[in-house]
Order: sequence, then structure tokens, then C-alpha cells
Amino acid sequence: MTTEATLPSTSASPTARQVWTRARGIALALVLLLVGAIAIAVIRSDARHGELDPRSADPNGSRAVAELLADRGVDTRVVTTLDEAAAATGPDTTLLVAVPDLLSRSQQSRLHNAFADSDGRTVLVAPGSASVERLAPGVTADPATSLDSTLSPDCDLPAARRAGTADTGGVRYTTTHLDADKCYTSERLATLLRLPAPTGDGDTVVLGAPDILLNDRLDKQGNASLALQLLGSRPHLVWYLPSLSDTSATGTDDERSFFDLLPSGWLWGTLQLFVAAALAALWRARRLGPLVPEKLPVAIRASETAEGRARLYRKADARDRAANALRSTTRTRLAPLTGVPVTQAHTPEVLLPALSAHLHGDGQDLRTLLFGPPPSDDAALIALADQLDALEREVRRP
Repeated sequence: MTTEATLPSTSASPTARQVWTRARGIALALVLLLVGAIAIAVIRSDARHGELDPRSADPNGSRAVAELLADRGVDTRVVTTLDEAAAATGPDTTLLVAVPDLLSRSQQSRLHNAFADSDGRTVLVAPGSASVERLAPGVTADPATSLDSTLSPDCDLPAARRAGTADTGGVRYTTTHLDADKCYTSERLATLLRLPAPTGDGDTVVLGAPDILLNDRLDKQGNASLALQLLGSRPHLVWYLPSLSDTSATGTDDERSFFDLLPSGWLWGTLQLFVAAALAALWRARRLGPLVPEKLPVAIRASETAEGRARLYRKADARDRAANALRSTTRTRLAPLTGVPVTQAHTPEVLLPALSAHLHGDGQDLRTLLFGPPPSDDAALIALADQLDALEREVRRP
């Protein structure tokens, strides 16, 4: 009893060392995750530098195809704004749009109006469903991409037949244009479409993947032949690299939210972080439900067990449970000393009269002490433990 009375005086507040010991695993995991994210971002940033840029010699650049076109008398000019791209369209010009999905809705509509009647060729590189329907009306992008990257022509388009197999596998398209050339099919869906203009000699080429234009893929399969034929049919090539700094992207008819401007990789990364945080919270969260008694494989000192339980009560701020445990244990020990069966030790009408006969004290005070309400604070809990300890000593006194 003395041991339980002194337990509340033991501090259960964790020290700084204990807090660090508990949290260092999670802190280390967060640091590793942050370092990994930064490293991946740096690596991907370097790897994607100058992608589809005809001035870049990086593996994902397109300088090689620009040099080959120059040898054949085709001059290449890079533009980064919609106004420049629209002004450059003409019957002797091929307009290549590198990343059509970066264009806003109004930009896509303006660009289509500019090249629709220009009698030139427009090449759209891997447009998705967000852009292909505006830039090439009547064409729809299939949600599922091609499983194979290298495909056979399977069409009558002269450029495709001369090039043979090429790395066009990527976005797949369907079209309502009956006179369209549907090449490099995957599961009966084309990864390269040529759409003749309703009037004149112009056309639009929809390319499902940028691989045939990349420096490190140009010498594979028939990529170089296909790229040169698609981009070299006119003496001038305008290479349009859409830029977020283009002021034409600030039209009032665009309803793009903040999340529309974020790359998909950041959105997926954020989702993964939320899932990881939820799993960590479930792992570290307090388990619900009552405590389950378990037989220990070794003998534990009673004082250690009592101190451990006291720390749990202190951590949960459960003074009511602690007071009930102290009172219940005291009643169980006092009942045999006063001649009351243990089975009736928790019945006030039986225990209190027998106890009063041994103490000759105030029964009402005994009722409050042994069956009263829980203490209001830690000081009251300590006082209760002292009073119960004194009561038991007095009953045991001969």
C-alpha cells in the first residue's frame, strides 16, 4: 500500500532524451525522404534539360535532327510564344508544336485557327486528350497508351513505308476523318495520323510519341528517316516550344486551377506523402480498447509493475481509474480483517458497519474515503492514497 501511495510523486513526463529516442526513427525517415526527393528532382531536372529543344545536344534534346535537316536545306527556327508561332505559318513552313498539352484552351484555339488554312504542315508531338481535340478536331486520344514502343507502319503513307519500323508507340488515337492516314497501329489504334486539310495542300500530323525526334533515339529503327520526311517536306521549320512565360496564356476564358499548372509528378508525389503520413499515424496512434492481461514469461517485481501502471494512468490523466484501483485494493485487504467476506468487500452496507466497529469513527467519512468520487487533481489523489494507507495501518494495529 505504501508503494502505491508514493507512486504519483514519480515524474512521468518524458525527458528530452526520451523524446529524441522515440522520435529519431521518424525524423530520420523524413530526412531520408526529403533528401531522396531533392536528389530525384535534381537528377530528373538534369535529365530533362532541353527536352525536344533543337538547340540541345542532351540525350532528350533534338539538335541531331535539326542538323540533319540543315544538311538537306531546311532551316529551323525556334519560337516560344504563340504570336510568333501563329505568324510563322505558311505554305512553305512546317510548324512543330513540341508540347501541345502546355497550351491553354484559348492558345490551342488560336493556334488551330492560325494553321488551319495556311496550306503548311503542322506536327503535333504527343498531344493528349486535353489538347488534341482542339488542335486536330475529329481526333480523340485513347486513355490507354501503346504497350510497344517500336511499331510497323501498316499504312500507305509513303513516308511511313520508306521509314519502316519506328519508335512511335505512345499515345494512341482514333479519328472520324475518313481520308486520314492511320499508321503505326497498336491494337488497331494509330500512333501516327496524317490529316489532309479540307482545301489546299496543307495537312496535320499527330505523332503519339516524341522518340523519333530525340538525340539518343534518332539512330534507332527508322526514326531518322521518318523524322526527316515529316519535318523536311517544306523548306522552313518553325519549332514551337510552349512557355509558361508566354503572356498569351493569361486569357480570361481559361479556367485552369492551381493544380492544373502543377506537373502530374508533383501531384502523385504529394498523394504518396499523404498516404505515408496516414500509415505512420496509424502505426504510432494510441490503440483503442481495454488493456488485455498477459502472462509474463518472467517474474516482475511488484514495485515495477505498480510504477508502470501508475505511469500509464499519469500519461492518460486517468485519476478516476487510479483512485478506483487504490480503493478497490484497500477494500479487498480490509474485508478479511473486519470479518467481511471478500465477495462483499465492495458493498458499502456490509463493509462500512463492520469497519466502523473496529475504528469507532465516523461512518460518513469512511464512505467518502472508500466509495467517494474521484479526486479532482493530482494533489487530491496523493492525499487519498495517504488516507487509505493510514486507514489500513489503523485497522491492522492490535
